[in-house]
Amino acid sequence: DIAPGHCARMKELARGGEYDNVAFHRVIDGFMAQTGDVQYGKAGGDTSRAGMGGSDKPDLKAEFSEVPYDRGIVGMARSSNPDSANSQFFIMFAPGHFLNGKYTVVGKVSDGMDVVDAIKLGLGPNGAVIGAPDVMRRVTVID
Repeated sequence: DIAPGHCARMKELARGGEYDNVAFHRVIDGFMAQTGDVQYGKAGGDTSRAGMGGSDKPDLKAEFSEVPYDRGIVGMARSSNPDSANSQFFIMFAPGHFLNGKYTVVGKVSDGMDVVDAIKLGLGPNGAVIGAPDVMRRVTVID
């Protein structure tokens, strides 16, 4: 209800298999794990540009809400332009209330935060994952 456009996009990409085998390219301990670059983030290929791409669909208009960025919140990644979210998203390891009202919240992890906590941490600049990243093997939509 709080981000219908962004959620529709994520469902569309998941149903089309676009998120399958996409790497967690930026993972910052105590902050968040970022993934969803369907253009440059496919594991098994050259992921050196992961985090710079999106889908072939247009960017989305921001859908900011009052939902706070607490542990387990899923938010849409974007550039400095509030209306630039496309396919990338991040999952919060810990509260990050400085993001409140500045990034679109699309959901919350309801089960399996232990899996999120186990995502390989990025040790490179700005949390870049070095070597083989963890990936989303298969993403499905459950209605």
